[in-house]
Amino acid sequence: MIQFMLLFSRQGKVRLQKCYNAKTDKEKKKIMRELITQVLARKPKMCAFLEWRDLKIVYKRYASLYFCCAVDQSDNELLTLELIHRYVELLDKYFGNVCELDIIFNFEKAYYMLDELLLGGEIQETSKKNVLKSIAEQDLMQEEQDISKSVLE
Repeated sequence: MIQFMLLFSRQGKVRLQKCYNAKTDKEKKKIMRELITQVLARKPKMCAFLEWRDLKIVYKRYASLYFCCAVDQSDNELLTLELIHRYVELLDKYFGNVCELDIIFNFEKAYYMLDELLLGGEIQETSKKNVLKSIAEQDLMQEEQDISKSVLE
């Protein structure tokens, strides 16, 4: 099971965080600070898996963003790496060559895509087509809601 997922920049700024188990804000901040420092200190040619506390950390750098997942010891690292790649592919398809600014200014879409892909730390949907379809439906509902609001005003 995935415990949490983080997206952060090369400067260590958190762009997206999703925890799948209950932790206090203080614990989350400590975990993020510790983990980001450890991942950023690693050289580019080093393995993208590391043991941390009682979890496995799987990360991948795409352009200026690090995508990082913490999984249980019994989980498959390559499957987690594939999940990260699938998420990046979804972001790419939706935003058209996603960049850090897309995540910053459209964070709700990034969270929505992650929620469509993962549910409670487990893979919910593997089909990119189905995820993108549900996102398109959500965009359509949002547009209809915006139109109805503007008509009422």
